[in-house]
Formats: sequence, structure tokens, C-alpha cells
Amino acid sequence: MMRDPGRAGRWTLVLVATAMLALAWSGPEAAIAATKPRAVMIVPFDASALDPEDRWVGEGVEEILGLGLAQHPAFVQVDRARMRSVGRVEAWGEPVVAQTARALHVDAALFGRVERQDGDYVIQPRLLEIKGSGGEPIALDPIIVAPTELLARLATLPGIYARTLKVTLTEPEARKMEKAAMPTRSLKAFEHYARGTMAMSQKPGQDGNEAAADLLARAIEVDPNFVVAHYTMGIVHQELGNRWKAAAQFRASIQLDGTYPESHKALGDLFLAAPRRLFDQAVEAYDKAIQLRPFYAEAWVGLGEAKAAKGDVDGAVGAYTKALNYNPINPRVHMSLGKIYYAEKGLYYESVTAYKKAIELDPTSVEARMGLGEVFEDKGLYKEAMEEYKRVIELDGKHTGAMYNLALVYEKVDPKEAVAQWERYIALASQLPSEKDWVDVARQHLRKLKSQIKD
Repeated sequence: MMRDPGRAGRWTLVLVATAMLALAWSGPEAAIAATKPRAVMIVPFDASALDPEDRWVGEGVEEILGLGLAQHPAFVQVDRARMRSVGRVEAWGEPVVAQTARALHVDAALFGRVERQDGDYVIQPRLLEIKGSGGEPIALDPIIVAPTELLARLATLPGIYARTLKVTLTEPEARKMEKAAMPTRSLKAFEHYARGTMAMSQKPGQDGNEAAADLLARAIEVDPNFVVAHYTMGIVHQELGNRWKAAAQFRASIQLDGTYPESHKALGDLFLAAPRRLFDQAVEAYDKAIQLRPFYAEAWVGLGEAKAAKGDVDGAVGAYTKALNYNPINPRVHMSLGKIYYAEKGLYYESVTAYKKAIELDPTSVEARMGLGEVFEDKGLYKEAMEEYKRVIELDGKHTGAMYNLALVYEKVDPKEAVAQWERYIALASQLPSEKDWVDVARQHLRKLKSQIKD
């Protein structure tokens, strides 16, 4: 039996019979469904030519683009966690943008450069559309703006990019996009906010989050009505493990603007992870986020997980189906599809295909590689299983689950190597209280193997 008990119990039921993608929708949802989503990568504009105290502007442009384009179903944004998986980037110039965009399988990359000229900011937006193995960056018209007008002018940039990508915007859509792209009228508050998001992205972990919390607090002090800053502060507290502070910030942002869907979705995430199993509250929060933004793919994913946790299988499948429709390149969805195909349906080839698609989209996904390794192991494909477990250990040298499973597979093909693998696992896992029971089992395996080899 494999080491991870979650394969039977923790696998979240996800997604989706292929035929269900042909669901008939009507009304506004039909128009959204007819919009082909495009995966876009938005990166900080290269501000290396600016003085150090001004370089936050490059991060600020990225934030404004993200806030604006989130309002339209044509754009699926690659999250920062996946962008970080390709390595830290000091300045997003054309070569690294092109390489990263192709690695992440996006349709377009939004990037550019910021300079100063006679006291004004010079914003030079660029766009790279990925077309097969080619695609040349194009330069959009530069924006030359005084600091006092920076926020108002940048708020028009998401619409400019949308039209350059040949996305038709109605007047209400353009107004909504521009409004979202100007989350505060205070340049100082926005500077603190941008510096805070820089701290989160450049120094992942506790130090970066603590620095971000301080900067976001300053942004909120300057503009107490800065909804996005309250929400982002909640995300920081969540990363720091301060669940109650996170919930307070999300609720504060909702009190200021009940139509901001990200805060409702974030509350749903907190409810879903709560020790007291607040699944009904999670469903309610996700439903509200979806009501506000019907094409909010991550809220559909959360809704699916909450419904699955409640035992509502049909509801979970329906929610994950919508998530896939609005974001077809979400590796989590393909990974979850691999789980359900094998664990629930017994469909080996479909499961392997889904896991491989998840890994293609996110080569750093240890969950997808673990799932694929377990399918191979179950089918007796030990060489293939070992390759996946070894890849997990390369990605995460402290992944005890992969080390345990690898030792089990070695028992079947190379008992001497299994002894060494069990010893490596025990050396690491014996330091972790949560691994105590598994370490006891591992020691039994090790004694048995040494006895067999001696005989």
C-alpha cells in the first residue's frame, strides 16, 4: 500500500466528463461562454533606468494591468506563483519574457519599460503574442505623463492592451476596466501598495510578507478606502498564518465595496480550510464571488472543492466544468481530473493523459507528479513511477511522501537500494512529529530488508 493515505480520502473530487463542456447556457452567461479566453502573462515593467526610489512604478504598472484585465472574460492571467517557478528575474527584458511566456504556455505577454524624461514618466508598453515558434514583440504608443497624472493615465492602459489584442470592448466594459485599474486616487497610497506587492514577489516567505504588511498598512493609513490594499493585506496575513487578521481584512474590504469579488472568494478559501469544516459558509462566499463575476475561474474551483467536501458530487463536477471553461490552462484542474479518472473511474490512460497535461503546464507541480507516480506504481510500471518520485525529490528535497513511495518501489526491484532509500527517509522524517507512525512502519521495512539481504 502506498504511503499517502490521501489517495483514497484526501483527493478532492474534481471535473468533468468531456461531454459536459457542451452545456447549453443562455442570457449573459452565453455571451461569456462565447468569449475565447486568452492566457496572458503580465510582468513588472523594467524600471532599472529609474532611480531606486522610483522603481516601484514598474511594479505598479503590472498591478494596474492585472486589476483592469481581470474585469473581462477574454483574459486569463497567469498567477505569480507559476511565474516564480521559472526563477527569479531582476528585469523583464524581451528575451526572458519570450522564454518565460513559452514555458508557461501563454498566448500573450504584457511587458514594457519605464524611464524619466524632464521630470515626466515615460511608459513604453510592449506586447508579445505567442504564435507557434515565432512571434515578434510590438511596441504600443508610449505614455508620457507627469507624476501627478500617473494613476489616471495608467488606468487607460488595460483597455489599450485589450484593443491591441483585438478584444472588442463595450462602453460599459471599458468603463469598468478603467475604474478597476484606478484603485486609489492617492499616488502616495499606491506607491506604498506597489512597494508592498514588490516585497511579496521579490522576497517570498515570512520576511517579504512582514515587509509587505508594513507597507500595505501605510497605504491604508494614507487612503482608508483603498479596497485592494485591504484585500491584499488579508492575503499577506493568510500567508503569515494569521487567519483571524486575514478574515478581518477581507471583511473590511467587503464593507468598503461589497462588489469586489476577490474578497468574497478569499473568505471562501478561509472557510474551506477552517478546522471547523465551514463548508456551507465557503459555498456561500464562492457563490457571491461568482454572482459578481460569473467568469471568475478560481471561484468556480473553490466552489467545486467546497461542494465536494460536502458530498455534493454533481455540484462539484458542474463547478469544475465551469472553471475549465473559463481557464483551460489551469494545471490544478488537469491534475484533479487525473485523480478522478483513476481513483473514481479506473481509467488509466485518461488519468495519465490528464496528469501529463498538468505537468506540461506546470513542471514544478509535485502533486501532479506524485499522482502520476502512484498510477504508474499501481500498474506495475516501476521504472516510470521511480522517475516521477525522483523528480519530486529534485523539486522538493524534503518531500517525505515521495521518499517513502520511492523506497516501496525499490523494494520490488532493488532491495539493496531500498535499504539506502529507507535510511534516507528515516533520517529526514524522524525529525517531524507528524511522520512518527510512518517512520515506525519504515523501520519495520528496513529491518525486514536487512534480514533478507543477510540471509
